Amino acid sequence: MFSLLCAGMCVCACENGEVNPLLTEWNAPYGIPPFEDVKPEHYMPAYKVAMEQYRNEIDGIVSNPEEPTFENTIVAFDNSGELLSRISAVFGSANGVNSSEELRNISKELSPLLSELSSEVNMNEKLFQRIKSVYDRRDSLNLEPDQYRLVTLIYEDFQRSGAELPADKKEELKKVNAEIAAFQLQFGQNLLQQTAAYRLVVDNEEDLAGLGAAQIADAAARAKSAGMDGKWIFGLDNPSVMPFLTNADNRELRKEILEAYLNRANHNDEYDNKEIIRKLVTLRLEKARIMGYGTCAEFLLDDRMAKTPEAVYDLLDRIWTPAIDAAKREAGLMEKLIGEEKSGIELQAWDWRYYSQKVMSQKYDIDESSVAPYFKLENVREGIFYVANRLYGMTFKQLENVPLPNEEAVAFEVFDKDSSQLGVVFFDMFARPGQKRGGAWCGTFRGSYYKDGKRVLPLVTIVANFAKPADGEPALLTMDEVSTYFHEFGHGIDNLLKNVRYQGLRSYPRDFVELHSQLNEHWAFEPEVLQVYAKHYETGEVIPMELVGKIKDASKFGQGFATVEYLAASYLDMDFHNLKEIPADLDVEAFETKVLSDRGLLPQIPPRYRSTYFNHTFGGGYTAGYYSYIWAEVLDADAYNAYKESGDIFNQEVASKFRKEILEKAGSDDAMTLYMNFRGKEPDIEPLLINRGLK
Repeated sequence: MFSLLCAGMCVCACENGEVNPLLTEWNAPYGIPPFEDVKPEHYMPAYKVAMEQYRNEIDGIVSNPEEPTFENTIVAFDNSGELLSRISAVFGSANGVNSSEELRNISKELSPLLSELSSEVNMNEKLFQRIKSVYDRRDSLNLEPDQYRLVTLIYEDFQRSGAELPADKKEELKKVNAEIAAFQLQFGQNLLQQTAAYRLVVDNEEDLAGLGAAQIADAAARAKSAGMDGKWIFGLDNPSVMPFLTNADNRELRKEILEAYLNRANHNDEYDNKEIIRKLVTLRLEKARIMGYGTCAEFLLDDRMAKTPEAVYDLLDRIWTPAIDAAKREAGLMEKLIGEEKSGIELQAWDWRYYSQKVMSQKYDIDESSVAPYFKLENVREGIFYVANRLYGMTFKQLENVPLPNEEAVAFEVFDKDSSQLGVVFFDMFARPGQKRGGAWCGTFRGSYYKDGKRVLPLVTIVANFAKPADGEPALLTMDEVSTYFHEFGHGIDNLLKNVRYQGLRSYPRDFVELHSQLNEHWAFEPEVLQVYAKHYETGEVIPMELVGKIKDASKFGQGFATVEYLAASYLDMDFHNLKEIPADLDVEAFETKVLSDRGLLPQIPPRYRSTYFNHTFGGGYTAGYYSYIWAEVLDADAYNAYKESGDIFNQEVASKFRKEILEKAGSDDAMTLYMNFRGKEPDIEPLLINRGLK
């Protein structure tokens, strides 16, 4: 079935004689993957070829009779698994933006195979001994700083993966890793199913009171696609549920949809995630103990900026009290308004967004409906490009007739200020309930590094879940969605400007990675930037300065709620993973209730993610790491102060220093060292408190 082509490229001829597009040379411009040619049946054969090739590459390193050197061991390992990485990038994207039952089944089949391969490589005794040999001699090898860093990181990664464990412990760890991977996958798939399964069907037009025309049109389109012409459907994906909670006058329907949202994967059925959570926290603690740590959080934080759970709790605690105080002030304003309405109701969770919008409209004479016409999606994208150009000299040109990860996506070539190529960025911005996983993210189909002395150009993808407009209508974004767009493109800038020689130096610690994205948000609503991109979609009128002033005045309102709901989820994540013992009968809901009530969470503010749909932590990726956003916000607020202190938000000296000392260097040095090389001092928490209106 398998045959080898030149240059080590593999091809797979399927039973019908077709060539597997995942295993051929990708001849599109920039080596873009042949997305449209790839079918689900291509993935497993391609993965099997790629995994075998990866094993052969590792065997080649291990069996090399020569003394281990930086080139024949460290660089060879850094370059291994390239075929597997590129296939995984295509599959991971497809499963995130074009998911189907077939792809989800492939994920389940792949999970134990990839876990086994990872353990096999990371616990390969002979491979580790070669790496250790180079590591032990690193001070005498005349290595350049980035080479020294690469040796250190690879060695430490192997240590943290169990390479030095005795044989019996390695077997235990392999088993635990496989189970964790399987449960994390199941958690995410349950959440996807539960989010897609619910729909609020409205058949009385009076129940749409308060909603905007775009929201109503989106609900009508959903109903039409479901064969319910003349009705309206609202779902649990954020572009549908959040505007409903903010604008719908029907209080009972707000309650119904919020309770459905908060109870995803919490119905004691086949898609319930509570037992999966219990198993995951148990397995993660078991893994930490195998590695010699007392808790999962201690193990995972050891190689991050925070280093210890105590440091994380200290930061969260310092922000919690002023955030709760701000939320109480916001609640007071809403309760006052409710009293003036003489409705006789008490403020509940399903009222918060609705009355918050009313208070903001009353207090600042501004609401989303008055602002949205100035935030047409394409104009916002131009604003994002404008900021990237002013800061770093980046320019963008749309690519036509190239493969796209989804038919709704668009692609742009990206150029540096000297007109040299930086890479390609794809944008896939609209929600596809049941097909695309929730949230927004930035990923890569190929990261940047150097090969044969030449920079490999990155292929970056930006994905969001904005509401898709009706045919012929523009996509108008909320202010929160504008921030999201700027945020994710901050990750994109990071991926496009990384300039490291080795693949192993592309990554940052988890609690540093959000600096780049959150910093980019600061420019979104600056008056100077709004004047460039915020243009009325019908008239072309630039947003009035009066409205800009209102946006600025209102920017801190609601930060009590936003900060509290975020911190509540961060505490929940940390407390689950800082347990020293896991009760066999752990009651997930009772644990969650205690964690939040003990800290005085207002009953009207649920955590941003309740346990059963907290995919950041239980789906993997941000395990004992959801605090990273606020940790990085200390950094980004302090970093933006460097621009403000200069008197110019586009100060070229500051921007060039941020690019040189952080963006280009990526993982080439310790994260705090990178930051201090840029800022000249440790970050200060005060700018964060001021930016959020908490001080």
